[in-house]
Order: sequence, then structure tokens, then C-alpha cells
Amino acid sequence: MTPEGRETGGAGAEASAPAPELPLSLEFVLPATEAARLARFPILAALRQGRISTSTEELRWLDTPSGALADDGKLLEAPKRGPRRLIALVPKTDAPWHPGKLLPPLALLAPDEVPEGIAGEAPTALAAFSGKRRSQRLLIGDSVVLLSLIEGQLRAVAAERALARVILSGPAPAVLDLARRLTAALPLLPPSQSLGAEALSLATGRMAGPRRRGAPDTSAAASAEACFTLAIGHLLEVALHYAPMARAGLDPEGVHQLRVALRRLRSLLKVFRPITSGKQARALDGAVKEMLGLLGPARDWDVFLGGIGADMAALLPEDKRLTSLLRAADAKRQAAYQALAGALDGPVWRQMLVAGIAFLLEKPWRDGADAERLEWLDGPPQHFAARVLEKRWRKLCDDGAEIETLPAEALHELRLDAKRLRYAAEVFAPVYPQKSARRFQRRLADLQEELGRSNDAAVATGLVQGLAREKDEARSFAIGLVEGWCLARSAMDRKAVLAAWKKLLAKESFWSAD
Repeated sequence: MTPEGRETGGAGAEASAPAPELPLSLEFVLPATEAARLARFPILAALRQGRISTSTEELRWLDTPSGALADDGKLLEAPKRGPRRLIALVPKTDAPWHPGKLLPPLALLAPDEVPEGIAGEAPTALAAFSGKRRSQRLLIGDSVVLLSLIEGQLRAVAAERALARVILSGPAPAVLDLARRLTAALPLLPPSQSLGAEALSLATGRMAGPRRRGAPDTSAAASAEACFTLAIGHLLEVALHYAPMARAGLDPEGVHQLRVALRRLRSLLKVFRPITSGKQARALDGAVKEMLGLLGPARDWDVFLGGIGADMAALLPEDKRLTSLLRAADAKRQAAYQALAGALDGPVWRQMLVAGIAFLLEKPWRDGADAERLEWLDGPPQHFAARVLEKRWRKLCDDGAEIETLPAEALHELRLDAKRLRYAAEVFAPVYPQKSARRFQRRLADLQEELGRSNDAAVATGLVQGLAREKDEARSFAIGLVEGWCLARSAMDRKAVLAAWKKLLAKESFWSAD
């Protein structure tokens, strides 16, 4: 489909050549307690070609006493056999990336060679891994995939832990096919940090930070397609990082950031739909939507209890009717988190990640693509960006033309317009001059925040109405208190919305500026 929405391809279309079956390696974390189960897994027995080979796997990670390499995002990795390797702990922020990708070594070093930048300091071991590597060849269709299970103990001076990692290597279609099969039945997930980063974390007692955060950095994208693929890989990695925090339910930030990452991903699929539409895009969108449906209730109750609910509890700490209502709200929150935890522990979450990785690597939008679609895909990102952003900007302006008198429902739609424009702007802003792009994004974010406050009050009203109980006057009174509070707050928020709106309209859009 072209940016105007017309389908392309089919008979007579100028089709692109099919993508070659490139070798691919994907890494997964497997709970150590599940390693024995993998070895007996029926799917593998049916596909196995030959016997399982077993070898010793030993690794050490070294740094200087001052931590000079780690401070620079690197470590020295020394296997029992073969050259030592200088490794990066995280991928470059502007480099293409996706979960499950293996970081290649930065350099191979001779036994006595010292990495640059640490002259005068002898590297010493900070952590080590000792275990086994069990490898087997599997026939997937006409292709052979090598499955390697690395299992053993990761040790530092004061701590150790069991770990297991699975690596699938072979032609991309076969590797992805096997990944889909295994994640449907086993708790396999791409790792959120490399083995070296995990070793450093164990040795220092400090948790590794996310490999990707926030909105995607697409500044290195030379084409619309590169912009799209960079953003997909980035957002999948952000989601992977925050999922365990959301699963634990101890910090609302986990659910919030996971939800934002998936909202950005779903928005991305819609932004690029004119040139990437197809069956796989729709399937991925459906999987992301399913996860968002579980995150929504947990986030809504977090926002209510941490905002309006907390404010009212502070104002009326002795009111038992309000306390009872807030206790019922917290029970709803806990139920929402339990439902979310079940999904994050099960195949729904795992297969959504694999679907995203497969979509990114297989690039199905190029199958049968005609010359017009290929021209948009391969063209400068600014050309496609200007068309998308201008369309969303015009809709926002049209819907907000009478903002002073818009009812609450229309303000909610305006908030959605602002959110859609903001997510699109985040993807394309890095390929434009940063000063004007940042200023526009900041003003748009201010408007969305003010509209969000008003929406929080509307959502809170709906939430507490769902807690009503028949013939319970105390509960009805407490619900009435919340509704009155929300009504008053909506009236006060309207002034802030109008101020943010006027400020946004005073700034020229960055994609059309000279």
C-alpha cells in the first residue's frame, strides 16, 4: 500500500527479489532448573541429526583494579582455549539492534596483549563461568540449525549463580521457525544483558542498566525503512528490560515503562502501515494489543491510587468510607497485576517478542513490493516523515479548533491525537535539526501532559464507579467524594490545557521549517 493508502503488488507488479537465507544466531536465557527438560524435549528428539556433543565451557572476565574497562563499557573475556576477546557490555546506541542478538567481540587479543587505554594496570579476574556446552544439529525443513545449551555456574568472589543459555544458529527462516516452536512450550526469553554484563553485575553487586531506553534513536537512518527497523529493535529491547520489573509489581514504573514501549511499538506499526502493511504486521499488532490490554488495568489503578486516591487519603485520613473504597481499589490493582504476571510468565509474552524479532529480520513488507513501495522504503526518511507528520498535525489542529468549548469526550480524542503525533514525531525527530525538533516535542509533550491530567480524572471516575455495591451507602458516599474531586480537578485542568495549546500553535512544525 502506498502512503496514500492504495494497495500495490500482485500481477504485473515490479517485485523485489526474495531475501536470501542468511545465517542467524539468536541467544535465549533458560531458567537453570529447566535445562534438563530441554534435553528431553520431544520436538528436539524428532528433529535431531546425529548425537549430542558435549564439551567443557570455561570463561573468565578481567578488568583493571580501578575498573577502567568497565567504566568504558568493556571487559576482557578469556576462554580456556582460543584468543582473548575485548568485548562491549552494551551495543552502540545508534547501531541496529534487536533482542537475542549476539554482540561480536571488539577485538581479538594475543595472550599477553593489553587493551588500549589501560597501560600500567594489569587486568585481573573479576568473575568466571564453568560448565558444559551441549550441541546438537536439528533438521528444520531442508535447513540445519545448531542448538547449543550452555549450562553451569557463574562465580565471583562473594557470589555465584546457576545459569543456562541457549543459542540457535543457522539460516534465518529455520532459526526463527525453531524459536517459535520452543518459546511456545518452554520459558525461553532473549537475555536483557550479555553474559559479560551479567558477570560484571555479579562481581560488583550492581544491576546492569538497560541496553536501550526511551524513544528510539534513528539519527543514523539513511532511509525510511532503516528508520522503521531501528525503532522496532530499540522498542523490543526496552520492553524486554522493563518486563521483569512489571512482573514483580513492586514499582509502578515497570508497568508504566513497559506500557509506553509497547504503545510506541504499536504506534510505529501504524505510522509505517502505508509501506509495511501485511499479514505479519497485523499479527504483530494484534499480539502487542493483547499485552497492552493486560497492562492497561494495572497502570490505571496505579495512577489512581498514586494520584487522586493518595491525595484524597491525605486530605481525609480518618474517613473510613474512603479508606474502604481505596482498599477495594488496591484489591483490583493486585488482581490486575496477577493477570499481567501470568501473561509475562507464559507463551503470550515470549511469542510476542519472537514475532517482533522475526518481523524485523524477515522484512515481509518487501515480499512482492512494487517499485513505488520500494521507492518509499529506500528513500530519505524525511520524505515519508513529512507526509505522516503533516497529516497528524493537521488532524490535531482541526480537532482542537474549538478547544475552549470542547466537552470531556472531545478532549479525550484530542489527547489521543496529540499522543499519536508525539509518538510519530519521536521516531522521525532525530533525522531533523535537533534544536527545532526538541522545542516542538517539548511543547507537544506539555500539551499531552495537561490533557492527560484531565483524562486521569475521567478514568478515575470510571474506576470508582466500578467499585459500587448495591445498597452500600458508605461506598456510594465515598464514590461521590471521588467524583466531586475529579469534577473540580477537570475544571482547573482546562486552563492549563488552553495555555499549553496556545504555546504549541505558536511554534512552527520542525518537519516543515526552512
